[in-house]
This record gives sequence, C-alpha cells and structure tokens, in this order.
Amino acid sequence: MSLASCWRFPLTLVLVPTTPRFNHRYPTGSSSRRSRAPAQAQLELTVPEDGPKDDKKVNKVVVVGSGWAGLGAAHHLCNQQGFDVTVLETTDTGLDDVGVHGYWYPYRNIFSLVDELEIKPFTNWTKFAQYSAEGLEVEFPVFQGLPQLPTPLGTLYHSQFVQLPLVDRLTALPLTAAVIDFDNTDTAWRKYDSITARELFKQFGCSEKLYQKVLAPLLQVGLFAPAEQCSAAATLGLLSYILAHQKDFDLVLCRGTTREKIFKPWIESMTTKGCKFEKGARVTDLLLNEETGCISEVVCGKEMFSADAVVLAVGISTLQKLVENSAVLCTREEFIKVSNLDTIDVLSVKLWLDRKVNIPNASNACSGFDNSFGWSFFDLNAIHDDHKDGTETVLQADFYRANELLVLTDKQIVAKVTSYLSNCIKDFENATVKNKELGRFPKSSTHFFPGSYKYMIRGSTSFPNLFMTGDWIITRHGSWSQEKSYVTGLEAANRTVDYLEEGSFAKIIPVEEDEPHIQTLRSLNRSFNDIKAQLPLSSYFLQ
Repeated sequence: MSLASCWRFPLTLVLVPTTPRFNHRYPTGSSSRRSRAPAQAQLELTVPEDGPKDDKKVNKVVVVGSGWAGLGAAHHLCNQQGFDVTVLETTDTGLDDVGVHGYWYPYRNIFSLVDELEIKPFTNWTKFAQYSAEGLEVEFPVFQGLPQLPTPLGTLYHSQFVQLPLVDRLTALPLTAAVIDFDNTDTAWRKYDSITARELFKQFGCSEKLYQKVLAPLLQVGLFAPAEQCSAAATLGLLSYILAHQKDFDLVLCRGTTREKIFKPWIESMTTKGCKFEKGARVTDLLLNEETGCISEVVCGKEMFSADAVVLAVGISTLQKLVENSAVLCTREEFIKVSNLDTIDVLSVKLWLDRKVNIPNASNACSGFDNSFGWSFFDLNAIHDDHKDGTETVLQADFYRANELLVLTDKQIVAKVTSYLSNCIKDFENATVKNKELGRFPKSSTHFFPGSYKYMIRGSTSFPNLFMTGDWIITRHGSWSQEKSYVTGLEAANRTVDYLEEGSFAKIIPVEEDEPHIQTLRSLNRSFNDIKAQLPLSSYFLQ
C-alpha cells in the first residue's frame, strides 16, 4: 500500500504536539505550505482591519455552516493564536432540534465539550420506548444501572419487550457475526454498502417479527428510511456504535432547544475570543488562486471573504446547490459525485394540548403506522425547563422521509398526528389541540442508501486548503449523528492547523474499545479474511 493511499484515512485521535513539530499528519492535497504565494501578498488579503497590528501573520479561516460540525471547527481554531475565524451561518437553525433530542452514551466528545463550556444542558439518563400501530412494543431501561452482560446479551435481556417472544429475540444473535466482520474500514464499507439492510437481516436469519417490530423501526428513526432503502454498511456502522456495549444504548435529552441550551452559550464563548459570525450568509461560489491551486475567497452574493483555509460544514443538498453554481467545484470529480447522493424530507410538529396527558416515557420511537416513514415524539413537559410546570401538554413529533406529509395542509397534518398519538397512548383521545407549530424541512437529512458510499466525500479534498465536515462524510472515527458531525469539525480544524503550520491539534476522544470477546472475534475474522484472500481465484467470484 502506498503512502498516498494511507493518507486518505484521517486520524481520529490526535494528541497536542510538542516542539519540534512533526511533518503533516493530515492529507493536504498535492502541495505544501511552501508552494503558496509570498507571505507579504498574503498578509494584505488576510489581516482584518480590526485585527492584530503586529508583524505576525494572521491566518484567515472561513467556516461555512454553524451546526455541530462548523462550530466544532471554529471552536478549536479560535482558541489558537494566529487565526482569524469567520463563521458563515447558512444553516436553517430550525433543524437543530428535529429528531436530535437524544444524546447517546458514546457521545464522549460532545459531553467533554459541555464540561469545557461549564454548561448543563442535559437531563439525567432516561428510559425510552418504541411503539407500533398495535401499541407499546418495547421499553428500554437505563442500562448502565443494571447487571452488565457481554454485548449484545445485555441489550436483549434487559429490554422489556411487550409483544416479542424470546425465540424471536434470539434470532438477532447471528447478526453479531456481521457486526464483527464490519470493522469500519474502506473494505468493509464497500463490501456491505451494495446490499440493503433488509437483505442483511434476511441473510443472517432474523425472524419476521424481530424485523418488523424492532429492527425495521430502529432504522426508520436511526437512518431515517425503511430497511429496504438503507445501506447494510450504514446499518452495521450504526449498530456497532450504539450497541458495542450495554450502556451505549443509554441516552440523555436536551433540556431545551439545542440552539438555546448549547449553541447560544457556545457561540457567545467563541465571540469573546474573536470569532466572527455572519448571519444569513448564503455561499454562492468559491474563488481559486490558479497559481497555488488553493481556494482564495468565499463568495456570498456581492460580498467576498478572503481565506487561507476554508471549512465546508454543510449538508448534502446545500453542497449540491453550491457545486451546481460553482465554476470551481464543478471541475473536481469528488464534488461532481456528490450530485449522486440523496437526502430525506423531515417534518416537525409541535403541539400544545388543553390538558395533561400521562406520557410514560419522555422519548418515543414509532413505526408501522405507514410503512413509508418513521417518526418519534417527545414529552417536552418532562424534557424542557420551559414546560416543566405547565398545566397543558406540550409535545413534539418528528417525521422522517416525510415526502407525502409535506404536501398536506397544517390541518390535515395535525389530524394525522393526533390519530397516531392516540394509537400509542389512549389518553390522547381526550385531549384537544390548542396551538400548533409546524416545520417543513425538505432535503434536510442524509439518506444512506445502498451504493451511496462510493459517492461520499472525504475530509480532505483536492484543494489543499478546503476541508469537509458533516455526519455524511467518510471518517474512520466510528461515531454517528451529532457526535460524528462534531468530531469531523475537530478533524477539519486539525487539518487546517496542519496545513497552515500554526497552532496545536485538537484532542479527539476515540470511540471506546470493543469488549474483549468482540476484539478476539474481530482479530480471528481478520486473520481468516487474510488467508481467504490469498487463495487461488479468491477475487474471481462476485463477493
């Protein structure tokens, strides 16, 4: 394997370097800092008028996007000397709290961040439930407080299944072989990405009841699509992350909106350190320095932001529009391929009811009401500080792959939601909707469809100073959802530090190691695969 091919995979655990500094650890494209324009010419472009007046070079970094990924990159860089950071807030802030109320036990980097910010945005560890059109299917306890069993036995044993017999639960065990075989490498992704999650479950002998009542609903709210439309690789990646240890299935909830409880104090902290935020800045193009091959400016209509490095922290649909309109990005194959990726429509419905309804669990996942979408609902009286002492019920229901719901009127949507809620909890039948708030978010979430992996982009690009972040890019860290977004933001910050040869690297907490029996089985599996690859005609037959 060549050094260049090794560089395609970003580091996930980076320790703060000591002097003397090592050579580049992160891929930076084809050229080093030495190939850039003369320092004096760069100085005139990158030092802001209100910035430092000394002779030290200030590196201007533009971060496009203000979600978990963008703020993660900006947070680390604005804590370093020698950086002038500007965040272009292009994200629809209403999406910050759609379907992301839960923060799982493995979100170690996010939990470390809130400790650093000295804020307390989360509830205690909480139970949650799963419903179908037939009613309650399973309640998940707080696993870390129960006797610890080897994975996956603890999750199967301690979960309180209402309608699923033990014999059906046991058919999940053979699926462990696929989880062991999937080690988050490029080879593993390419092997499993070509088949659907449903084919995977069928191949490993899962029962029909286990599939219908547990596995398919889990994917509809975890990957936002039916199992027959989900990549088996993405499915195994998700299962490996949230089921690697018994306690990994535990979650906390945000005690208000993410923007209010986390992003607002976070942004305020960064602002005091000199980070600038430009609201409503819609990026229309990037300008290229032909001499260096680097991005020199970010264009927002008639306004331009000069940059020594650029971090793109946007979703798939936003990037697709940018590539379509950019004379620079549309020249690179990696960005053209992004046009093959797909997204999912999301609908958020917040309801105020005229009476208190007894909702047993604050967080609830649902499926089976309509096979085309999954949904979840949250008891905001039990979660949000603002609704703790209210005399009315306040809840939020989020629908994923909600294409057919977005075209309905608000009245039609509310009627459907109240009907679905009554199927889950009968007490909803006696309540009347007093107020409503709907949010329609077309093309807002990532669709990990079969075959999508080959179109996804990596953190480093063919532009030496342009770096990608988000929950949809390729990374070897192993995390998912908000944690993955935040981690890729830190990885982009590290690539920026490495490229500009300024500052120190962010420490990224790795995913917790597998339990000993899983490590042993993975090692044996790798050895078996290595031996099999050396056999004659091993690559002749379709894998």
